[in-house]
Amino acid sequence: MSQQVMTWKKKGSVGRQRIRMAKIEKESHRQVTFSKRKAGLFKKASELCTLCGAEVAIIVYSPAKKPFSFGHPNLYSVLDRYRNNASSLVQQKQPQENEAARSELSFVLSQLEEEKKKKGEAMRKSSEMAKWSVEEMSLLQLQEMKSALEDLRNIMVVPSPSSCSSSSYMNMSSDFSSNYSFGYGHAFSESQMQM
Repeated sequence: MSQQVMTWKKKGSVGRQRIRMAKIEKESHRQVTFSKRKAGLFKKASELCTLCGAEVAIIVYSPAKKPFSFGHPNLYSVLDRYRNNASSLVQQKQPQENEAARSELSFVLSQLEEEKKKKGEAMRKSSEMAKWSVEEMSLLQLQEMKSALEDLRNIMVVPSPSSCSSSSYMNMSSDFSSNYSFGYGHAFSESQMQM
């Protein structure tokens, strides 16, 4: 037997080759390529969303000027977030700002409680003074009353808004006038208290 050597010829397929990046001249080929590439692009975007939890928005116009879009979770929410980039910054700063606001609120509320206590003490003192009859008071008692009224006025004066940390500080001095009547139809003024 004679030995015959057979040689196999490889089939002449081109295989997968790099495609030249240039505009496809033929209209029908361009449309087919667009459809295939668009599907591949949307598939990759979907995979990116699934694997990484990314929010993605893609808008593509075909050669025929027809729009195609992909969005996850939806196109409009991603576009709104892109347009209003501040919303992502607000979400990052929000916990810090909330903490600062809470601490300022706590400070202002503690000051308000102190002022309420001072006001309550002043009201208690003034109600005790209202029971006194001025005609029956001695000079010493009248001087004590004057001093108490001056203390009351000083307690009721609220610091200016520039010295407070909050502009919404309550002005409690509006409850009293300088000529406050303590009863028995008498109103005290500076001239009467100088006795």
